[in-house]
Amino acid sequence: MKRSRILILSLLIMIVLSLSSCGCLSGGKGGEAQVESTTRTTTLGQELQDLDAAYKKGILTEKEYKKEKKQLLKRKD
Repeated sequence: MKRSRILILSLLIMIVLSLSSCGCLSGGKGGEAQVESTTRTTTLGQELQDLDAAYKKGILTEKEYKKEKKQLLKRKD
């Protein structure tokens, strides 16, 4: 009987410690850090082709096209 009480108490302590360490007991609002990551999957060539297509379709003006192209080439250096 004493052994089962110790086992149950130990399990309860482990559960409480587990929940408190993950922030589950505090509503998950305390001290959490947000991490954001951005990964590019397009190549410079693809981005230039997309930019050229937008210019040819009239989506971009010549001024916008030249500005964006300059920024793309500068960013890839």
